[in-house]
Amino acid sequence: MTLTPEQAKKLVGEKAAEFVKDGMIVGLGTGSTAYYTINKLGEMVADGLDIKAIPTSKASEKQAIEVGIPLVGLEFHPVIDITIDGADEIDPDLNLIKGLGGALLREKIVAAVSKQEIIIADERKLVPHLGTRSPLPVEIIPFGLEVCLTKLKPMCKDLKMRMVDTMPFVTDNGNYILDMYFDKIDDPVKLETSLNNIPGVVENGLFIGLATSAIVESEGSIKILQRPT
Repeated sequence: MTLTPEQAKKLVGEKAAEFVKDGMIVGLGTGSTAYYTINKLGEMVADGLDIKAIPTSKASEKQAIEVGIPLVGLEFHPVIDITIDGADEIDPDLNLIKGLGGALLREKIVAAVSKQEIIIADERKLVPHLGTRSPLPVEIIPFGLEVCLTKLKPMCKDLKMRMVDTMPFVTDNGNYILDMYFDKIDDPVKLETSLNNIPGVVENGLFIGLATSAIVESEGSIKILQRPT
């Protein structure tokens, strides 16, 4: 059975909500797939599920409030039981590229302190090598734009400033995003370190060793992938 993209997102998004149990602190991802998880969790809360949630973006925060999910600050719960989020690319080791939605910094902070990071996606997001179908977002402070452009350009095939109409895209943190394009990323671990060592770079969209599992839609059914040990 072939599902539409929205049907696939709804299928995996709602499936992931089944892993949330009473008493958990839950990281709420950002994006069109996490949207369905948040809606489902709202229904579960209305039916008596006792959770508190930490959103990874203003958009997810707004949606969570609308569906009645109680929110709490990361400063009160620096360890998160489970985070459910989407991804733009997933490699065989469950390393990721994230950030096309612009929330990569908060997403990575939340992922880094989560006991479980469940990724939800359709199988088009599965790639043999990161960088083959999606650009790699790099969040930078506006003051460092020219420095970052100069440093990043030789490291990739193409480099583009993310724009909204004629203006730079601005993240929830007040920063810009530069999108790096590759044929493929040969060494994601080395690249992540190199990018974050550039003055002016705040964070990048390589999520290495953070996802614990992935719920993936394939031909209308669900498969659950575990990070190799």
